[in-house]
Amino acid sequence: MDTITEIAFQIILYAGNGRSSAMEAIQAAKEGDFEKADQLIEGASAELGKAHKFQTKLLQEEANGNETKMNAILVHSQDHLMTAITVRDLAIEFIDLYRNKNNGR
Repeated sequence: MDTITEIAFQIILYAGNGRSSAMEAIQAAKEGDFEKADQLIEGASAELGKAHKFQTKLLQEEANGNETKMNAILVHSQDHLMTAITVRDLAIEFIDLYRNKNNGR
């Protein structure tokens, strides 16, 4: 099994990738490239899904009675993931706003 620190770093890696793609998606929408923005959001969601799988692994271990030893890196990874999910969700809203602006609504 992966160590807690290894899992935390995987969460940080994939959450960071997802956040970066979401931010790029906003820029693409701002430039009017909605196809690229949509692709980047799909990529962001895929990366966040990978991070979520590692988080789920931790939750399943805990549910099976294997207590997780908390450390600063694990706490940071959870914060990183939740922030990245929020950025992705807000990016979707920004893209919709830019799309509506471009369509004259």
